[in-house]
Amino acid sequence: MPDAQIAERVMPLTGRMAATAQVSVTPAEPAFRMSLRVRPDAVSALSKTLGVSLPVKPKSSEAKGTRTALWLGPDEWLILDSIKNPMDDAAKAKVLNSAVDISHRNTAILVSGAAAEATLSAGCPQNLSLKAFPVSACSRTILGKAEIVILRTGPQAFRVECWRSFSDYVMTYLSDAARGAVV
Repeated sequence: MPDAQIAERVMPLTGRMAATAQVSVTPAEPAFRMSLRVRPDAVSALSKTLGVSLPVKPKSSEAKGTRTALWLGPDEWLILDSIKNPMDDAAKAKVLNSAVDISHRNTAILVSGAAAEATLSAGCPQNLSLKAFPVSACSRTILGKAEIVILRTGPQAFRVECWRSFSDYVMTYLSDAARGAVV
């Protein structure tokens, strides 16, 4: 009988990055991700169970510790956590919800620096100015031809979530945009 083989997950953007004097585009560290759907009357109870407030205002996010909840729609959130799988907490909920682990479906790219906004604006039709899209704002939108979720993590920093199958396209798009982005 042959020796057992153990599969090792390879991150889709390992070793890829782009940097100019004004912006860097790098793959984010692996994270747990959960797609969450819950009715409005259960938001408070599920917030307590998850340990982070589920925001109810459009384009907003809330963070506590390593966990972040991003508002994607009136009854939909993306939950991110760098340490603990939020599915473990969602399973303890005493209220009806739909929680799906999408940790392996998505990956993330970090865009930071003085030209971060210009880099993303090269392919995103949304107004990403600091006034219209402040720190902790988030949105499901498009970049070129790919659906993404953008989270502004700082005045000059963004997290771009995308499906793994689109990650090469999104990384290449952002890398090309970074070369021409200026402030």
